[in-house]
Formats: sequence, structure tokens, C-alpha cells
Amino acid sequence: MFNKDIAGRLAKLKTPFYYYDMDMLDKTVGLIRKEAERYSYKIHYALKSNANERILSKISSSGLGADCVSGNEILMALKTGFRAKDIVFAGVGKTDEEIITGINNDIFCFNVESIQEMEVIDKLSSERNYTSRIALRINPDIEAYTHKYITTGIEETKFGINIWELDNVIETLHSLHNIELIGLHFHIGSQIRRMNAFKSLCTRVNELQTWFENRNITIDHINVGGGLGINYDDPDEIPDFEEYFGIFNELLELRSGQTVHFEPGRSVTGQTGSLITRVLYIKNGSHTNFAIVDAGMTDLIRPALYQAHHKIENIISQKAREKYTVVGPICESSDSFGKYIELSLTERGDLLAIRSAGAYGEVMTSNYNLRNKAPAVFSVDL
Repeated sequence: MFNKDIAGRLAKLKTPFYYYDMDMLDKTVGLIRKEAERYSYKIHYALKSNANERILSKISSSGLGADCVSGNEILMALKTGFRAKDIVFAGVGKTDEEIITGINNDIFCFNVESIQEMEVIDKLSSERNYTSRIALRINPDIEAYTHKYITTGIEETKFGINIWELDNVIETLHSLHNIELIGLHFHIGSQIRRMNAFKSLCTRVNELQTWFENRNITIDHINVGGGLGINYDDPDEIPDFEEYFGIFNELLELRSGQTVHFEPGRSVTGQTGSLITRVLYIKNGSHTNFAIVDAGMTDLIRPALYQAHHKIENIISQKAREKYTVVGPICESSDSFGKYIELSLTERGDLLAIRSAGAYGEVMTSNYNLRNKAPAVFSVDL
């Protein structure tokens, strides 16, 4: 991604900043559309992974829908060109105001996560003489083999309706008159690289389809969520959407007329972005040299929060390689991007690219230590 010409142009800019390779985004979205269209799958991009307005406008222009988890995300989706009929609204803690935002904009569907939420949506809909379309987010109790903070489909989690609650859910549904059950929704976690997790999800969906069918309940669509991971070791690799969608095509037992919906986020934008940071100082330690940079955990919190790995490259130096611990300026010991990272010989003023930062990078920034938010730079503007 970073040839000598691009690196030279980036070196003239004030750091830190997020750099977005729009060609990579176009290739990724194009591949998603190509593979999803084989099976007429519906795609809703998860705004929580990257809500940069220019990124969103590019994705919406491709025809993808939106997966939102807040009222403000719904408004941002609409602002950047997503159609209301392609917006799904998930989230375990929707406020009344956020639900009303969805109702007022006639979004496609609420992904409901509890019986009480279902009742609240019904009440707010009734007050507005409106019928809300809902999908039940069911907790399938499936291990996603990912970090515990981004595992969402096991039983002891705040997300979703447990399978043992379904009888009560159906009983409650019969008493509500301003909601329409149109789908089932699932989401088992994020950054999933083991495809067997998705195979297990298909098996559970098939079982639950039969459960609802035996109770004469017709389901129009199946939403299997997102979660497909990216290769943080190879930031130029696009996820294998052919295999991913193929699993669901092979294993899901759909009923006549049903549509399948997906909510990818990281796999859409993750490889598109890099955090570009400048080396402030090289500090010698007992066992490692520290490369102290001007970006911090306020700009990319994943390594501090999840102990996440991001590939780091010196895009200026081509000299012999040494190992460094790359750290930021924040007054926290957790403000580290990686320990014992092998880089080209690194000096004050060099630029480092922290790769695969296009998802859960810019969108999770904070101004801790009263730091300014890093701007975005786009490849097409250089």
C-alpha cells in the first residue's frame, strides 16, 4: 500500500491521522456485492465499525443497507444516503427516543433483544398509530472462539433473547398489536476467523426455524449478523467472502420466500484504514528499544482494550531491521501498540503505519488527556 511516492506525500502532513485507501474499499465492497448477489443476500453495513461520513457515503452509493445500534447512527445513515427501508436497528439498550427515531423514519426492522423491549416498541408504536416490524435477536449459545469482550452469542451475555425464553416471547407477541414479527436475528461475535462457528450457527438457525414452524409462525427473513474477521497479519488481504457466503448457502435450510440478511462491519472497512503516526523519540531500555510516537490509545484503543495485534510498518526507512516496543504519549502504561515489533531501523521523524485500523479505530476515539481528534486523509486526495 505504501510505496515511496505515497509515503513521501504522507510525510508532509501533520500527524497523527487516519489514512483510508479508497481503492481497497472499492475492491472490498465490490467483492461483497458480487458474492452476495449469487444468492440474493441482503447486506447491511455495520456503522459501529466506522462511521466516517465519506466512508459511509461511498458504501451507501454501492447499494448496501445499514446496521445501526443507536438513534444517531440511524440519522447518520440517512444523512449519508442509506435508504430507510434498508436500515436495521439493533442494540440491547434502545432508549424511547431512539425507538421513536426508528418509528418516525419508517426503518426496515428493529432487532429486538428482550421481552420488555418488545413491549416498549409496541407501546410507542401504538401511540403513533404505527406498526413496527421486528426481528427477534435470539442468543444461540454458540462459542465464536474470539476475544471475550467481543463474544456475544453465548448464554451468559447481555445480548439477545435466550432460547428458553421463547415460549414467553410468543405468548407476549400474541398480546401486542402494533408490532409485526418478520424475522429472526443472530450475532455470535466479532473478528471470527474459524468458519466452523458459522457452520454451528447454521445448525442452530435450522433448529429454531423448525421450532417456530411447529407453532405455525411464519418468518420472512433470517438475519445472521456479522462477525467475519480480517487478517491482521496481512493487511492487504480481503476476507474470503466466497467461502463465507457459501457456508450459509450450503447449510441454511430456508423456507420458500425467505431472504437472508448479513451485517458485516470490520470485514468491509478494516483493511481500508491505517493510523499514521510520527516517531517522537527512541528510548533505549534494558531489553527493548521504545519507539515513542505521537498517536496514542485515544486514536486506536484496540491494543489497550483487547490486547489486539496490528501490523506496524516503518514506511520511511528501508534500513536494517531491529525490534521495538511501540508506545504512545498517553499517561497510561497500557498505551502501547505492540511489544518487540520488528521494524526497519527507526529514527525520530520516521512515519509508522499501524495497519488494519479502518474498523474500530477512528470511531472509538476519545479526547483523554485533552488530545485533539486525529483527522482523516483519503488516498484519492493525495
